Amino acid sequence: MNNNGSNRRSFLKTSTFGLLGTMSIPAIVGGCSSATSKEESLKDVELIEIFSRAIDGKPLKAGLVGCGGRGTGSALNFLDAGNDLQLTAIADIFQDKVDATRHILKEKGQQLTDENCFAGFDAYQKVIDSGVDVVLLCTPPAFRALHFEYAIQKRKHCFIEKPCAVDPVNVRKMLMLGKQAEQQNLSVVSGFTRHWRKDCLETYRRVAGGMIGEIVSAHIVYFRGAMWVRKREKGWDDMEYMLRNWVNFNWLFGDIIVDDIIHFIDMLSWFMGWKRPVRAEGNGGRHRAMTGDTYDFFNVEYIFENGIRAHCTERTINGCDNVMDVMLYGTKGYANIENGVIYHLDGSVAWKYPYPKPDDADQSMKVPDPFVQEHIHLINSIRLNRPMNDVEQHALSTLMAIMGRESAYTGKNITWDQIMSSEQKLGPEIIQFGNVSWFKEEIPVPGT
Repeated sequence: MNNNGSNRRSFLKTSTFGLLGTMSIPAIVGGCSSATSKEESLKDVELIEIFSRAIDGKPLKAGLVGCGGRGTGSALNFLDAGNDLQLTAIADIFQDKVDATRHILKEKGQQLTDENCFAGFDAYQKVIDSGVDVVLLCTPPAFRALHFEYAIQKRKHCFIEKPCAVDPVNVRKMLMLGKQAEQQNLSVVSGFTRHWRKDCLETYRRVAGGMIGEIVSAHIVYFRGAMWVRKREKGWDDMEYMLRNWVNFNWLFGDIIVDDIIHFIDMLSWFMGWKRPVRAEGNGGRHRAMTGDTYDFFNVEYIFENGIRAHCTERTINGCDNVMDVMLYGTKGYANIENGVIYHLDGSVAWKYPYPKPDDADQSMKVPDPFVQEHIHLINSIRLNRPMNDVEQHALSTLMAIMGRESAYTGKNITWDQIMSSEQKLGPEIIQFGNVSWFKEEIPVPGT
């Protein structure tokens, strides 16, 4: 049995994977109606199209695995994506979670039978075997590879919430499963919402088109409030306590850099042409968190082959100022790619995404809900029989976040080759209720 403190510096064979090509759903060249002469000189960049709804086609039935807040939200997003869509089966380890999601779905008009509501560690198999076309995998990420493997064996299309793993062994497994899904012409879409946001796409078009020149550095700042906490209740054994309080345990959650700021790490990689760092230099710790074994702040410097440095910092502590910025600096200007603003080198604004006000007559630049867009594209790819698969990008962005975490945990510089070949596998081989000998709430100490 491996616990969340073991095998932190062990390795597996290095593998090389080619990057994914463009999505195989219809694409457009994005743009605003009033481009400046400077914008007109930019290189054309193909963007994923934003749709108001999924195209009509064969009815699709989905099953939900993971009845937490994000899982329930994903189920509702799927139903909002188009016509002839049903949510017919749900699963969670805990019966009360199943009951809560079932109630919410009933209010949405989705009546679920007792026979299609499952609880327990094997409930995911029952949902996948219930006759659904699509599976929404929204449990804590420790279970992602296990559930995805069964879904692929049963030839199901999948929506996969981020991140896809908490350790390098399961990242590698996800990469292999993604290739299997591709060979079976299955569509798989990941929950990185920035790829489906119109403002982010328009900002990407300009950055990739050359508006800020060659990228020379980057930094990410994400300061937010603390993660939620569940205090241990009477009658909960060790496993139930960890599962109920999963965002505070590394083997289930991956820590905040893997589950939370990964959105921006993935966004950074995307805007940089899916480059991967050669080394991570990190530190972190905790000031205020009271349960579990995770940190509440990280600072990681990612160093790329050409010498570019990208600094990534996150803090999850209540009572502090909140910040959400993803900055790219280039030879001609710089950009806040999260907030849709591009600047000249002198700090003046070169371009800003034209967010319309609610009462504006022209709503063409309104940003449709990216959580629904994820499902629209998944549904379109299935109905058009044009499979899309972003597992590789998802897995490698997850690995980049894990790389930063392990540098902070160990106090060591971690190379891409090291993390890509690591044998680290967190958590027990068999997950079941009960008290466990390895249970502890001790945070990692760098240098030990």
